[in-house]
Amino acid sequence: MADSITVEVAYARPERQWLLPLSVPAGTTVRKAIEQSGILAQCPEIDLGQNRVGIFGREARLEQVLNAGERVEIYRPLLADPKDVRRRLAAQGKTMGRKRPAG
Repeated sequence: MADSITVEVAYARPERQWLLPLSVPAGTTVRKAIEQSGILAQCPEIDLGQNRVGIFGREARLEQVLNAGERVEIYRPLLADPKDVRRRLAAQGKTMGRKRPAG
């Protein structure tokens, strides 16, 4: 394919993850790469109107044009706000797995 680039589309459920490499035309958007990857057929819970997306851990827009080698990530909604979880654990005298400094 002339003027094509290779990108990856990533998605994870608690029990399984997908990392789908694909070759797309230069100028392909995040949305088009997700659609072309086939992940929407495999994971019907993904709603591009609701799920946030990113590139290498940085939030991205669906209309953003991809560069060669980038990994598009589809994020699941958070079940609990991490700040609320930390506050609740702190109130109980616990941490999120990190050791507290001696003092």
